[in-house]
Amino acid sequence: MKSLKSMRLHIGILGKTNVGKSSFLNRITNQDISIVSDIAGTTTDVVEKSMELLPIGPVTFLDTAGINDLSELGKDRVEKTLKVLNRTDVAVIICDYNGIDDFEKDLIEKFNELKIPFIIVVNKIDIKRVNDNTLAELNNICPHILITSAKTDDNLTHRFKEVLVKLLPEEFVNSPKIAGDLIPEKSTVILVTPIDKEAPKGRLILPQVQTIRDLLDSNCITIVVKESELQDTLGNLKNPPSLVITDSQAFKTVDAIVPKEIPLTSFSILFARLKGDLSEFEKGAKAIENLKDGDKVLILESCTHHAIEDDIGKVKIPRLLKQKTGKELVIEHYSGHDFPEISQYSLIIHCGACMTNRREILSRILISSQKQVPMTNYGITISYCLGILDRALNVFRK
Repeated sequence: MKSLKSMRLHIGILGKTNVGKSSFLNRITNQDISIVSDIAGTTTDVVEKSMELLPIGPVTFLDTAGINDLSELGKDRVEKTLKVLNRTDVAVIICDYNGIDDFEKDLIEKFNELKIPFIIVVNKIDIKRVNDNTLAELNNICPHILITSAKTDDNLTHRFKEVLVKLLPEEFVNSPKIAGDLIPEKSTVILVTPIDKEAPKGRLILPQVQTIRDLLDSNCITIVVKESELQDTLGNLKNPPSLVITDSQAFKTVDAIVPKEIPLTSFSILFARLKGDLSEFEKGAKAIENLKDGDKVLILESCTHHAIEDDIGKVKIPRLLKQKTGKELVIEHYSGHDFPEISQYSLIIHCGACMTNRREILSRILISSQKQVPMTNYGITISYCLGILDRALNVFRK
């Protein structure tokens, strides 16, 4: 079974042009993923390679253009390179035997700002050895140094993995639960999964599948129903469920059916906790009350998809916002990994983030906080507009 990009450790490979970034990636993956050339600026767009890096598990390498790219398109390439930091869990700076200069030091400052752990790889020692002064400077900057030749070091992959294990973010050492930590083992959980136009034919949507697996791993009894069968399911149970989880779009219907003493939340809110910061998203939702006529709201999605007739981001949430606020809002949409300029917005509403990693969402929250633009997500917005946010969050507070 293939691991999803959002569940992988994202490793950014950065450095100046022609220091051997692509050679390093090709050596680690044992494949010719990136073009290797003596011509500076060979790598233009970000090259992604997903693989199993045992014993660490699924990873995605992000090979980037040189940060000192002085070619005609250099500025755009460098901008793309820096945007990769927003979804980088661990960074690798590649330099050669000359060590680092201001380009790499600026990168390291960005790593520290974003709290990204990093490794410095000194490459090309088959050409020239690293002098003691350069090595001492590097050791003062970073305790994790690899000195190698990506062309000749057959043991590089093993040495790299040894260092990488020491830097793994906590969530990759102890993977967080989606819902299994909210309830006792062997609890009964009902998952409400509407089969509507957004449900892929013959399959469940990704957050539903991942939640089912998480509950099974937690030895829970998992019952999956449509909202039309929920009332009968509750009536057929000898004991009430410990938790009901619903698709956000059925929240109002499910809230009316499930007795108030039974905890209720949504897939999107579970993923708001898993991928982001639930308390920040809750504060962001409360900013809806302060929206005024003419305010701009950005609806932000991590992936691109064809909008359907009653699309949640393009139709349903704008309609709920208008009903809740009674204001004439300017709703704008943006999709993809890049993060647009946000200063002009009064609120950002993020998707459930099932197709991206936690690092990217936390980076977006950090940028939004710095610019004092409140951010929330789909599920929290929907439950807030329907007046059931407190109920949806109670299970986390307990």
